[in-house]
Amino acid sequence: MDADPRDGGLLDSLVRIGRAAAGGAVRDPAPAVLSDRTGGVVVRVGDLVVKAHRPGSVPAALEARLRIAAHPLLRDVLLAPLRPPGEAAGGLFLRVGGRLVTLWPAGEPVRPEEPDAAPWEQAARLLARLHAVPVGRLPQPPSAGGPARVAGALARLRAAAAAPARAGILRAAASLPAAARGGPAPAGAPQRPPPGVRAALVHGDWHLGQLVRRPGGDGRRRDRWRLIDVDDLGTGDPAWDLARPAALFAAGLLAPADWGRLLAAYRAAGGRALPPDGDPWPVLDLPARALTVQLAAQGALAAGREGRAPDDEEAALVAACRRFVDTNSPGHVS
Repeated sequence: MDADPRDGGLLDSLVRIGRAAAGGAVRDPAPAVLSDRTGGVVVRVGDLVVKAHRPGSVPAALEARLRIAAHPLLRDVLLAPLRPPGEAAGGLFLRVGGRLVTLWPAGEPVRPEEPDAAPWEQAARLLARLHAVPVGRLPQPPSAGGPARVAGALARLRAAAAAPARAGILRAAASLPAAARGGPAPAGAPQRPPPGVRAALVHGDWHLGQLVRRPGGDGRRRDRWRLIDVDDLGTGDPAWDLARPAALFAAGLLAPADWGRLLAAYRAAGGRALPPDGDPWPVLDLPARALTVQLAAQGALAAGREGRAPDDEEAALVAACRRFVDTNSPGHVS
C-alpha cells in the first residue's frame, strides 16, 4: 500500500481497524487504498472496507445516515454498515484522530473499463426503490447533500486562482438560482424541494461508481447490486439523483443509448423523480445545470493541482457551462 505521507497515520489506523474487525481472517495481506479524493479515505482490508469520512463530517448526521442504511426497509437497496470492533452497543462509527470512521462489507464495483456491461437497468431500479422508501418510517434523515456539494466545489474553485477556465465556470454558476448553488440548510431545517415535488429519500451523490455487487447467498440469485456511500443521503428532490448522468449526457460524455436505458428502466420501476412519459428535461434541467457546474469545477481544480490543461472530459464540461450561459440551455438533446 502506497500511503500518502500526509495521511500515513490515518491509513495505518484504518488498516488496523480492518484487521481487528476481521479477527485475523484477512486473506489479502496487502491492503488497498480504494479512494482518497475529496477528503475521504477508503481502504480495503481483505473482505472489509474501512472508510474515514471527510473532515468536518457531523457525527449526528452521519449516525442518522448509517441507521437508515441499516434499516430493514433499505435491506435490498443500500449496503448496510458493520459494527466497528470495540464500539459500544449501538455505535456505528469510530473516532480516529478527529475523523469519523465506518466499516463495511467489501463488494465488486462497476468496471469502468467495460462500459458495455454497465448495469444501467439495475442501477435505475435501485434508485427508483430508494426514492420510494417511506421517509416517515425511517430515523429522522438529514437534508440530502446535493446542493451542498455544488457549493463546496464552487468554494474551492473561488479559492484556486490558477484553476483553468475558472472565470467561465463561475459565470455559469452565477446563472443558477441561489438554491441550486447554495450551502446546506441551517441546522435542523428541512430541505424543501420545488413546489409540487414531494420530498424523497435521496442518495445525494448518485452515479455508477456508487454501486457494488455482493454475493446473493440465498440460492436463487447469483449476486446482487447495492448502493454505497451514505455521506450525502437524506431527504430532498429526487431529480438531483439523476442530475449527474443528465449533465454528462448533455455534455456529450454519456452515450444516448445508455442515457435512454437509465431513463426507461427508472420510469418502468415507477421512479418518482420523473413523469411516467414525455420530456424529462423540465424536471432535470436545473439539477443538470448545477451538476455540470460542479463537475466542471472539480475538473478545473484537478487540472490546476496537476499543472496541466483540462483533458477532453473536463473541456467538454467547461464547454457545456459556456453553452448553457450563452443559450440559456444545458445543451440537452430533446
